[in-house]
Amino acid sequence: MTITDSQKRVREREFTILRLDQEDGGRQMFFVYFKKPNDVKGMVFMVHKHIDRDDDRWLYLPALDLVKRIAASDKRTSFVGSDFFYEDVSGRGLNEDKHKLIETTDKYYILENRPKDPDSVEFSSYKIWIDRQNYIPVKAEYKDKEGQLYRRVTALEIKDISGFPSVTKSRVENLASGSSTVSEFSRIKYNIGLKDKLFSERYLRRPPRQARR
Repeated sequence: MTITDSQKRVREREFTILRLDQEDGGRQMFFVYFKKPNDVKGMVFMVHKHIDRDDDRWLYLPALDLVKRIAASDKRTSFVGSDFFYEDVSGRGLNEDKHKLIETTDKYYILENRPKDPDSVEFSSYKIWIDRQNYIPVKAEYKDKEGQLYRRVTALEIKDISGFPSVTKSRVENLASGSSTVSEFSRIKYNIGLKDKLFSERYLRRPPRQARR
């Protein structure tokens, strides 16, 4: 993850993400283990994603040896100082918005999405472009409460890995501040036999081998 602020200063983050899909289109669990730089090394972000209620999120801060629950109200805040939000890591729940197909082109389905609870988010609406070939969201543009475009998320690179179309490089732009963050994924593997028990609070302080290697 490369973070570039409005003054073109650059910071980097290196981490491993483990994800377990418990059912197709249903519950998921995420475990994010930070490796570099030293100020975030050993930090862990864990998510239990639900369909019918708010996700459960935890953050482990090794410097304080502290496990912190992240409130649902904090899901639209910065993820470790980047332009990504906590919610971006695990994805926004489909049931949280009203969706409308507004255009179909040769390449994309274009949807307009509006939050069911406008007071819970900082945006008024967002558009999303979905690739008609692989159903991957390739771009999302967010408007603020005044209807001004202020945020853009773009899939910069998509590869086929073990038969799965995968976003391997993406960028978030804060159009209001001028900052941006690019995430690049490597060594992507599927069906590696992850167990439910790895996504428990006991592993926040002692990350599993799959996260540390």
